[in-house]
Amino acid sequence: MRSLLTAAALLLLSASPASAAEGASGGSLLSINAGLVFWTIIVFIITLLLLTKFAWGPILSAVRGREQALLDAMAAAERDRNEAAKLVAEQKAAIEAARNEAQRYIAEGRATAESMRSEMLEQTRQQQAELLDRARKEIEAEKAKAIDELRREAEDLALAGAGKLIGLKLGADADRQIAEQYLASLGKK
Repeated sequence: MRSLLTAAALLLLSASPASAAEGASGGSLLSINAGLVFWTIIVFIITLLLLTKFAWGPILSAVRGREQALLDAMAAAERDRNEAAKLVAEQKAAIEAARNEAQRYIAEGRATAESMRSEMLEQTRQQQAELLDRARKEIEAEKAKAIDELRREAEDLALAGAGKLIGLKLGADADRQIAEQYLASLGKK
């Protein structure tokens, strides 16, 4: 403010010699009129004082308020950015934890499936072995039964042939006993 007043005073002082020269020449377009300069400076100073007292204070306070609002907005934006970065980090951690848990579940599922598969294969092998053993036993039983039947048939044929040869017929029980003794003696040889 003082520099402005100083500049106005210097302008006024420099205008005085020019106004003296103007009075002598009669007033050209570029000549300086001291009275006009004086009143211009006075009006300027009054306007400057009025603006300083009534306009610049509210303007400066509005500018300061705006500046503070901008600073607050920047601080809030910084807080929001930091909070967003924190939330993003938490989300990434949660996603990674979920991914790890899913991988663990998949691995457990695979291990369970593999163990179930192994158990089922083992059960199938055991069932197959049991079926084979049962089939072998049944085959052996059928074989023994077939051999017994063939023996009886052979005994009957042998007795029938022997009976025709000797011409007599013994009792069925006696025939059978003789044939069994004979076949037993053959089996021992």
